[in-house]
Amino acid sequence: MEQRTIKKAIEVVGIGLHKGEPIKLRLEPLDVDAGLIFYREDLALTIPLSPSSVLDTQMATVIGEKKRGYISTIEHFLSAVYAYGIDNMRIVIDGNEMPIMDGSAISFCLLLDEAGIQKQGKSKKVIVLKEVVEVKDDDKFVRLLPSATASFDFKIDFEHPIIGTQSESFEFSTHNYVEEIARARTFGFTKDIQYLQSIGLALGATLQNAIGLDEHRVLNPEGLRFENEFARHKILDAMGDMMVTGHNILARYESFAGSHSLNHKLTVKLLSDSKNYELVELKALQSRTFAKSFA
Repeated sequence: MEQRTIKKAIEVVGIGLHKGEPIKLRLEPLDVDAGLIFYREDLALTIPLSPSSVLDTQMATVIGEKKRGYISTIEHFLSAVYAYGIDNMRIVIDGNEMPIMDGSAISFCLLLDEAGIQKQGKSKKVIVLKEVVEVKDDDKFVRLLPSATASFDFKIDFEHPIIGTQSESFEFSTHNYVEEIARARTFGFTKDIQYLQSIGLALGATLQNAIGLDEHRVLNPEGLRFENEFARHKILDAMGDMMVTGHNILARYESFAGSHSLNHKLTVKLLSDSKNYELVELKALQSRTFAKSFA
């Protein structure tokens, strides 16, 4: 399988979740081995994609430089990038957060479909697990295990009558991602939204870009897209957070009550020791299943 970029530059405007302001997003092709590079056009700030670029994970995955600027809420977009196997691309925005779109990743999938996928004539490199890597916080955990295929298994447990205990197991392929994961939306509770808006955050949050819940029910008139949409969205987030490494990861991801913070700690721990992983040309893998999953 060859490295991938997009065939043409493409642009869209959406609302930022936290500031509620219009954000212009432009995707541009890049040459082989260039990687995934974010660029704040308003600040002339280039931010290479890497766990070392992560500044904050409290409410979203945020990358940047402390003194110069940042880009927030990159995980939904990067989840689609993971699913489409994009290796090289420049992501240009004119504000401090990615547009939230409908709160899922499906709009980014459609954007990549419109731009088209360009094969680049040089072998794609992926991160292959050699050892189990795990991060825990009491009973919460995230882990990566060596595997011949990529899969994601996520379990959540919320004290809420609509959510409760949910789980989802997902065998990765681009097609399965679009059908089973990409449309799962982020969610929030009215009591939390009221507090966040009082401190100048979540100003762009609406029922058009998130699942809203009060103490008893879903507030969105259309209801849920999946019975376990909350667990599916956690997989969507996890895929985006793993893509912060800059590469697709061939592994089994497992989590109970994982978060952006634990995902970030996992990628840092993974890359901190070469005994944990190997960066391998996809054509050198014995299993062809992973390459076929991007078809």
